[in-house]
Amino acid sequence: MNLPRRAFLKGVLATGGAMAFGTTVLPQAVMADWPKTAFEAKTVDEALTALFTSPDTQKTDKITIIAPDIAENGAVVPVEVTADLSKVESIAIISEKNPVPLVAQFNFADNAEGYVKTRIKMGGTSDIVVVVKADGKLYAARKNVKVTVGGCGG
Repeated sequence: MNLPRRAFLKGVLATGGAMAFGTTVLPQAVMADWPKTAFEAKTVDEALTALFTSPDTQKTDKITIIAPDIAENGAVVPVEVTADLSKVESIAIISEKNPVPLVAQFNFADNAEGYVKTRIKMGGTSDIVVVVKADGKLYAARKNVKVTVGGCGG
């Protein structure tokens, strides 16, 4: 059996942790859920509908997006999101002009701070759209980033 190292370690850690508590769990049962339909969507509205059952959001100034105004390389664009909202359930990051707009989605446990810092790939100059689900409602904010060297598109 020739497993990649990362898959092997995930399996060992997942089953080892479950065995320590006296239960038997397959590794797939403890891995993160993959919103396949949302990541296959070709438009922002399709991705939002797949994630949240509706593309309707409320614009808010309680979401702060820190990203460069000009990204010299679209392959690595740093993005930092802070949601100053109560009961944050998830944060989704979307790049409008990417072939697959949904870049990432992060789900939060109760009482977690709505904060994410990551690097994303952008196919060209476009808005980064951040959608935050908090207390059952969807909120959105945008920031335009000019990409000088392509990431997804070349």
